[in-house]
Amino acid sequence: MRAGDILACDWDRGRGPFRVRGAPIGSCAMTDFVQVSTATETREQAVELAQSVVRDRLAAGAQIIGPVTSVFWHLGEFGTGEEWQLLLKTRADRYPALEAHLIDHHPWDNPEVAAVPIVAGAERCLSWLKENTEPVSGG
Repeated sequence: MRAGDILACDWDRGRGPFRVRGAPIGSCAMTDFVQVSTATETREQAVELAQSVVRDRLAAGAQIIGPVTSVFWHLGEFGTGEEWQLLLKTRADRYPALEAHLIDHHPWDNPEVAAVPIVAGAERCLSWLKENTEPVSGG
């Protein structure tokens, strides 16, 4: 497998984890974990959003980076601004719930929410990630 193959992944929305584009469904390479990114206008919004997803075990952890400069098109206009980026680690099967939570609780009407597969990681780190994204039963 070439490095570019790992980057060419698709989310099979509603049916499961990422798979390498073009791989046969029965023999596709899969990953169990994803890193999800979004951004907010303020540090306070980023912290609040991060706390809510980690508290609800939709992500095992969050990192907040910022401020970062963003260059974009929005409502037909070219813009530049400062944002606070969130990086969230979760299981691929928890992504749909995490995405829904981010969209429902985000201060923007149309926030960026994007996921990329974690194709490798330290075994203890991935175990921690899996353990801390288990839904809490009865709660």
